[in-house]
Amino acid sequence: MLDGHERTLLAAQGYSELSMYDDALAELDSLPAEALKTAEALELRTVILMQAKRWKDALATGRALCESEPEKTGGFIHTAFCLHELGHTAEARDCLLAGPSSLHADATFHYNLACYECALGHLDLARLHLEKSIAMDKKMRDLAKCDPDLAALRE
Repeated sequence: MLDGHERTLLAAQGYSELSMYDDALAELDSLPAEALKTAEALELRTVILMQAKRWKDALATGRALCESEPEKTGGFIHTAFCLHELGHTAEARDCLLAGPSSLHADATFHYNLACYECALGHLDLARLHLEKSIAMDKKMRDLAKCDPDLAALRE
């Protein structure tokens, strides 16, 4: 049986899946202050804000997630993505590289690094990271075929 916090998180996730971002955030905001600081709540808030393309808000929450859970990968991937979307691609790359070593076993880490390196004009590094991401997860090949961040690698 779900407790109240779990039910609230699930409701927020459901609203988010329906693109009802304000409702999702309101659901999260109904949690007690201590529950809002949990990794689950911080990550969900970050994802909802990213889906809503509220990059600055998502960045702040992602950074809080990195601080509260420095050994987890999600905060670093999300924070870096927000930085990239805000036009701070070099900082996005540095954020990913500063994350926990467990990131190196994540296909998304390498895929995103490929995007950032490509945007920064480092095509050889971008190609290496893209190849590694595809070796780890074949679905990354399909993503790469239409990702505008990787256009320079397709030329």
